[in-house]
Amino acid sequence: MTTTGESVTGSNLVTRTAGRPFRGGRRLPLDWVGAVPFLGYASLFLLLPTGIVLVGAFSSNEGGVILSNFGTLNQGYLIKSFVTSLTLSAVSAVVGAILGAALAYAVATGNPRGALRRMVSSACGVLAQFGGVTLAFAFIATIGGAGFITLWLQAHGLDIYARGVWLYELPGLVLVYLYFQIPLMVLVFLPALDGIRPQWREATESLGGNTWNYWRYIAGPLLMPAFLGATLLLFANGFSAYATAAALVSQGDAIVPIAIANLLSSETGLANPGEAKALAMGMIIIVAVVMFLYAVLQRRTARWLQ
Repeated sequence: MTTTGESVTGSNLVTRTAGRPFRGGRRLPLDWVGAVPFLGYASLFLLLPTGIVLVGAFSSNEGGVILSNFGTLNQGYLIKSFVTSLTLSAVSAVVGAILGAALAYAVATGNPRGALRRMVSSACGVLAQFGGVTLAFAFIATIGGAGFITLWLQAHGLDIYARGVWLYELPGLVLVYLYFQIPLMVLVFLPALDGIRPQWREATESLGGNTWNYWRYIAGPLLMPAFLGATLLLFANGFSAYATAAALVSQGDAIVPIAIANLLSSETGLANPGEAKALAMGMIIIVAVVMFLYAVLQRRTARWLQ
């Protein structure tokens, strides 16, 4: 009897010991293990480059700590580059958001499992990533100075470049950027439109409301945070784009990414990596502010999407 009692007591002791937390009072959770690959990826391709830029912005070519690299931000051509970049990003983001939202609404009102929605979603997924030299060449070959559409219009008495070749300036860059901004808006804004319930419109009509009342007091306030958040995302996407503009604008410092590239590799011996990283630091600050506002709006949107 004594042996049995000791055995039971020992079993209970083992059970209690196995159920105890580790030293420190809490058991180590394992939910975070699945995020380790993502954290490693983000650290390698986001945090590490950001740290390199931060250190390089305050370093001289000899390795000392200086602040003069940020003095380049006061130069006229770099201020103009920042203004052009901000204008290009803002215009392409607003226009792309409006046109993309209209296209997303047209898709959302159709059959959610129809062929049209699948085709549009697939096309937008491809076009949103379509940029760089390929996109620039496509526009040059179609509406460039010797593009086939330009020549066809000239043959019919219409010269789209009568006042100058605007394709390689700010208006042309906005047009080219819209090619990938609009599809990105469709992909980002479509889930928010799917969250709108048809019953809400029916309830509005049953209470005597019209279409204006529905969009003014119900759908509009619900979709506005998602729309503004998507617009900020488009702004950050346009502000950080480089390859497409570099392929179109081969000379000068039209936008900040091109100015950074010229400071990193100059054929005239004017390369200055420290100044380039100071410019990159300015871009990082602007993008960080934009993405913070985007995260705030997305958190508000997620409340009613759930």
